Amino acid sequence: MEKAVFKSDINKPEELLAEFFASAPYFSEEDKSRIQEAWDYYISLCGNEPEAYVHVLRVALILAGNKLDADTIISAILHNALSDEVKPEDLEKKFGPAVSTIVAGAAKISFFSKASNTSFQADSIRKMMFALSDDVRIILLKLADRLDKMRHLKKYAEEDQRAVAKEVIEIWAPLADRLGMQAEKNELEDLSLKYTNPDVFQQIKAIVSQKQDERSAYLESAVNKITEQAKKLNIEVTISSRAKHFYSIYQKMKKRNVEAGELYDLLALRIICNTTTECYTLIGIVHEMWSPLDGRFKDYIAMPKANGYQSLHTTVMCQGRPLEIQVRTKEMHNMAEHGVASHWLYKKGTNKDNVTESQLGIFNQLQELKKNNFSDDGFFNELKNDLLKDEIYVFTPRGDVIHLPQGANAIDFAYAIHSGVGEKIVGAKANGKIISLDEPLQNTQIIEVLTNPQAHPTEAQYKIAKTSKARQRIHSWLTQNNVDFFDERKVEKPEDEQKKVHHRPKTKKKSGEEENVPKVEKIKIGNTSNFIFSFAKCCEPKYPEPIVAYLSRLKGMVIHSKNCYVYQRIRNKDERSLDVDWDAPKEK
Repeated sequence: MEKAVFKSDINKPEELLAEFFASAPYFSEEDKSRIQEAWDYYISLCGNEPEAYVHVLRVALILAGNKLDADTIISAILHNALSDEVKPEDLEKKFGPAVSTIVAGAAKISFFSKASNTSFQADSIRKMMFALSDDVRIILLKLADRLDKMRHLKKYAEEDQRAVAKEVIEIWAPLADRLGMQAEKNELEDLSLKYTNPDVFQQIKAIVSQKQDERSAYLESAVNKITEQAKKLNIEVTISSRAKHFYSIYQKMKKRNVEAGELYDLLALRIICNTTTECYTLIGIVHEMWSPLDGRFKDYIAMPKANGYQSLHTTVMCQGRPLEIQVRTKEMHNMAEHGVASHWLYKKGTNKDNVTESQLGIFNQLQELKKNNFSDDGFFNELKNDLLKDEIYVFTPRGDVIHLPQGANAIDFAYAIHSGVGEKIVGAKANGKIISLDEPLQNTQIIEVLTNPQAHPTEAQYKIAKTSKARQRIHSWLTQNNVDFFDERKVEKPEDEQKKVHHRPKTKKKSGEEENVPKVEKIKIGNTSNFIFSFAKCCEPKYPEPIVAYLSRLKGMVIHSKNCYVYQRIRNKDERSLDVDWDAPKEK
């Protein structure tokens, strides 16, 4: 897939920029002048290093493919310019506050590559997500930067190739999908597969490329039939055919546990028309000509995806093989191709402002995150999963649509409606039938939440909730109202505490050999023993370390190590604590 982007001599920066302008002819003369100034400035910084300045111009060209504004293009050219000598304020003076903000924001986002440190990854995600909520162009720039790197990944060591490709499939391709940028998402996925599973990639490539003449004749026949019927109804259509992208074929192989050669639904047609009414008319025409497959019709016009995507999808049996067909208007197609980038189209008004950041669920989630000053690494990892994993949509009994990550349950649904509903949930119905609270919800179900005014969040709910919002709200309630609540995932004990907690004390025989101390399972208060109690799971105290009893409203007497990190954090613990000791057998 790697090929030269520019035909010009890479040692001649002026010719490269001229070719860029020829490929992106939508800029005004004033914009061209500003871009030229930025280009000259960057050339002066990097000197005679063609690899450096060709890269930034390739990134700019990717963004120009979405017809992004001049500030974004200038930011792409300057995205590697910051250094000890060049500060954001320098760029602001020369090119304005927008460029300075985009470049500085992009510079803060580190790629993970081979780093395995969880806190580093969480911090990188935090910066990326906050940058996204500040100005979407920061992430559009980073996506273009990553896409260019993937296109030229062959020159890196194999270990780096796999690390970068893994990061792309986990973070950047899903993020492109959430932003509605299907072309970028598909290419990132395909390139990632090329480096993470090269054998399968080559196998799929061979299957897709073989019998091209036969496939072309098959698709041409289908296109002609649809065009003929549309013409009879005076519907103007544009129809394009394609093989599905490699990664989607790979996903089908895994899901069905078959080889690529055993798959038949590898082909798709896309029909573009002028109005929504025509979309439904055309899908009717298609279903009259060919039998639709059960369960394969999806109406994303009436029920758009969270990223703004709209289209009608169906799969029909055409000449004995499955054929996927998509129908959408020109405006829907523009949104499907460019996603949130369509809001930044150079000529305002041409896109009818199809989408703004505030209309996408990802931005609303991030704004709520910032409002709550949400900074815990564990929750950020959960938020990453909320935002980047596949999603479903379900309905309230009133018909409102709730988007949730795949795997979410009724508790997550309740908190998505309102925290007050989540706190009082005691049960749920799906399509009128009672379901368990931990049962994963399915697409298009109608979910009814059953509540009780006396109910409150529980540890059990915390353990089964999937979304970061539900878990954060339950965690907050439990922390404030249940002193016994212990979140093992959030507590990181100091190293010496770990040793105290998880290792039984040892003693020495006179011979110098080690042996475990006696196992003592009873405690006493003064001279009285035989109390009913439980050992705290957070510290699991072992004889003979010092212990203390905490009188829990829910669990009775709970024995902690006096040095227990969790016990030390309990509010008003002194009021509900008792001095206790081990009821150890007396030495003979």
